[in-house]
Amino acid sequence: MIEVKGLTKRFGSKYALSDVSFNVAKGEILGFLGPNGAGKSTAMNIITGYLSSTEGTVKIGGHEILEAPLSAKAMLGYLPEHPPLYPDMTVKEYLCFVYALKKVKLDMREHITQCCEQARVDDVFHRRIKNLSKGYRQRVGLAGAMIGSPQVLVLDEPTAGLDPQQIIEMRGLIRSLGKERTILFSSHILSEVQAVCDRVLVLSSGVVVADGAPEKLSQSFGRSGKLIARIAGPKDRVGDLLAKLPGISGAECLGEKEKDAADWAIQAKEKADPRRELFAALSQKGWPLLGLKADEMSLEDVFLQLTQRAVDN
Repeated sequence: MIEVKGLTKRFGSKYALSDVSFNVAKGEILGFLGPNGAGKSTAMNIITGYLSSTEGTVKIGGHEILEAPLSAKAMLGYLPEHPPLYPDMTVKEYLCFVYALKKVKLDMREHITQCCEQARVDDVFHRRIKNLSKGYRQRVGLAGAMIGSPQVLVLDEPTAGLDPQQIIEMRGLIRSLGKERTILFSSHILSEVQAVCDRVLVLSSGVVVADGAPEKLSQSFGRSGKLIARIAGPKDRVGDLLAKLPGISGAECLGEKEKDAADWAIQAKEKADPRRELFAALSQKGWPLLGLKADEMSLEDVFLQLTQRAVDN
């Protein structure tokens, strides 16, 4: 639904974007990440038609955003970080205004009612926007973005300034909308991206430094070869045993986490998987293995590693 090819934006001699390319499929939620100054906002402004590119193309549902702007924007709903609401209007008045502005042909009452129900603002339909909470205002902006039933939604920091309960509600709302629409979702809260998005694209210094599912990025970039094992046994003897296993290059006791059991950080040798020999050796000694997990980097750690690598290069 979204096709971006060779997107480049230059301001004088400075490149905000350099040869950025990616696609977003129908029904996919793409998390758009990047530190301040990475070019993320520039890219989103070009995708939504608010800014022209120096080079490259953007297509929304097959329509080029600059060559066929009306056709492309008819398929696009945009929720900026600060929705352009009119505080003295009621929710009903605002949505009717957006309906008229977009020249929607659908039945007005039925369509606006449907958008309100999807954005969960039907209970404040007759209230003035200035009297609504931040969370409700964001949802009113989202309802406005959905007027005209666009197949693509671009959401820029949709949970900014919301309290934890409102964030949870907005996450669920985005997930439900993603079942029927393509969503490009920007956020600085990485745990939120991991919870909501099917795929993550990371920008740094105007270039794409990573693109893939959150869990795959964590595995690919964050595989440290380290295991965390909880072992019930005498610490000194467990340490001696771990030091002798051929697939292990080192082990560090992290302390007793429950009675008579300690956690161990076990570093595997390169290309080695010591889990089976560890289990067999502990079984032979009669020391129960109470827990074992791979110590993989979080999406936040991966993000910091990727963006720092881009700066260093």
